[in-house]
Amino acid sequence: MNSRYIEIMDTTLRDGEQTSGVSFSASEKLTIAQILLQEVKVDRIEVASARVSEGEFQAVKKITDWAKNNGFLDKIEVLTFVDGDASINWMVQAGAKVMNLLTKGSLNHLTHQLKKSPQEHFEDIRNVIELAEAKGIECNVYLEDWSNGMRSSREYVFQSLDFLTTMPVKRILLPDTLGILTPFESYAFVKEIVDRYPGHHFEFHAHNDYDLSVANVMEALRAGAHGLHLTVNGMGERTGNAPLASTIAVLNDLMPECTTSVNERSLYSISKLVETFSGIRIPANKPIVGESVFTQTAGIHADGDKKNNLYFSKLMPERFGRQRLYALGKTSGKANIENNLRDLGITLSDGDLKKVTQRIIELGDRKEAVTPEDLPYIISDILDSDAIEEKVVITNYVLTHSKNLKPSATLQIRFGEEVFEENAQGDGQYDAFMNALKKIYLKKCISLPMLTDYTVRIPPGGRTDALCETIITWEIHGKEVKTRGLDSDQTFSAIMATQKMLNLIGVPENRITPEPLADALS
Repeated sequence: MNSRYIEIMDTTLRDGEQTSGVSFSASEKLTIAQILLQEVKVDRIEVASARVSEGEFQAVKKITDWAKNNGFLDKIEVLTFVDGDASINWMVQAGAKVMNLLTKGSLNHLTHQLKKSPQEHFEDIRNVIELAEAKGIECNVYLEDWSNGMRSSREYVFQSLDFLTTMPVKRILLPDTLGILTPFESYAFVKEIVDRYPGHHFEFHAHNDYDLSVANVMEALRAGAHGLHLTVNGMGERTGNAPLASTIAVLNDLMPECTTSVNERSLYSISKLVETFSGIRIPANKPIVGESVFTQTAGIHADGDKKNNLYFSKLMPERFGRQRLYALGKTSGKANIENNLRDLGITLSDGDLKKVTQRIIELGDRKEAVTPEDLPYIISDILDSDAIEEKVVITNYVLTHSKNLKPSATLQIRFGEEVFEENAQGDGQYDAFMNALKKIYLKKCISLPMLTDYTVRIPPGGRTDALCETIITWEIHGKEVKTRGLDSDQTFSAIMATQKMLNLIGVPENRITPEPLADALS
C-alpha cells in the first residue's frame, strides 16, 4: 500500500492555551515548543495570536530567537488577522516568518461580525497577503467557521476558495470551529473540496464538542486532507481540540496508509509536561496518556496476559514510553499479585499467596486500590499474624475526637465466650483506647505490658489513603517484642498491632490483684 505523508501542526500554544484558566509563561512556551519540535517531532507549531499582549509578544520572540538559531524558524506559526499591516508588523518585530491568516469561512460570520460583502472581505485579504509576501512572510489561511459555512452557505465557501487558490497561499486550513461536524460530513465536505481543487494543500482542524474529534479526523484524512491540527491532551476552548496522542495512535494502527513524523515514545512525556504547566489534570482514563489506561484490574485479564497475552492489543505501553501495570484491589486475582511480586523480586508459597490475595481483596472493599509499594507491608503483616494464635478479639470500638474535648473510646473485647465493654478518655484516640483496654484487663486482674516504642510507616509516594503500617514495641517478661498492624486508617492499624500483643500475653495463670492497676489508672 502506498503511504501518504500527513503534516502535523500542534497548536497547543495557541488554540490549546484558550483552555479556560490556562496561561503559559514565556519560558514554559519555549520549553513546550522545543520538546514538540525536537523530541515529539511534529512538523510545525502554532505558538500564539498576534497583538494579544506584551507577554505573548515576548514569548514568541523567545521562541523565534531559539528557532532561528536551531533551524526551526519555518516551523513556527502565528495566528494573524485581516487588519491591514497591524498583525504583519507585530510578526516582523517578533521575528516570525509564517502566518496563519484568520478569514471568514461562513456567510453568517462575515455578515454579522464584519458587516462586509464577500468582495470587500476578499479585497482586504488580498491586501494583507500581498503585504506579507513583500515582508518575506509565508501565508496559510484559516476559513473560520468553515464547517457551518459548508452546511448553510456553500456558495460563499467555494467563492472564498476560488479566490484563495489564486493567491500565494501555501496551505488552506479548514476548521470545525464549533465542533459541530459528524464523521459523515467531515468526509463529504473535505472530499468535495480536495477533488475540486487538486494540487492545493488542505488541513483539517477538529474540535471535540460532541466527542467526535478523532473520528472526524479519520474521515477527513480518508477524504484526502493533507494535514491535521492537534493539541497535547486535547486542550482547547470549550471541550478542546483533537488530541495529539490519541490521533497519532489511531493513524499508526488503524490508518497505515497515512504516515507522520511524530515520535510515539515522546507523547507521554510531553503530555505530563503540559499537564504540569497548564494545571489541567489528565483524566486517569484518557486514552494513551491517562494513568489507568495500561493497568489491568481484573484478575482474569492478568491471568490471560500471563498465559498467552490474551488481553494485549496493538496499544502496547512500551510504544509510548510506559509500562503495563496490574492493579491490586477487590477484583485482583493471584495472577495480578504474582505479576507485582515478580516486579518486586518476591516469591511466596501457594499458601501465603492465597492469604495475601484474600487480604488485598478485604482491603479493596474499604480502599479503592492497593499499590505495589504496599505489598511488602501486607506480606509482613500476614506472616506476623500467622505466628500468633488468636484467642483475644477486639470485637468493636468507637473513637471520638472533638475540638476542646478530650478524646474518648468505647471498647468491646472477647475472651473466649466472655465479652467485656468499657469506655475511657485519653490524650489522643489511641491513648483513650488503651485506657479503656486497661479497665477491662483490670477486671480480669491482668497487667498489660509497657509500650516502649510506637512507629508509623507508609509506602514511598503514599497518598492520604495509603496503607499505614504501625509497629509497636512492648516489654513482655523483660523482653522486647514487636507487633504490627496494617490498614489505611492509622488508629485502626495501631489497634490491630495491640490485638496481636494481647494474644501473645494470653491470660496468665498468676494473676495480680487489681489494686496496683487501679492505682496506675488513677
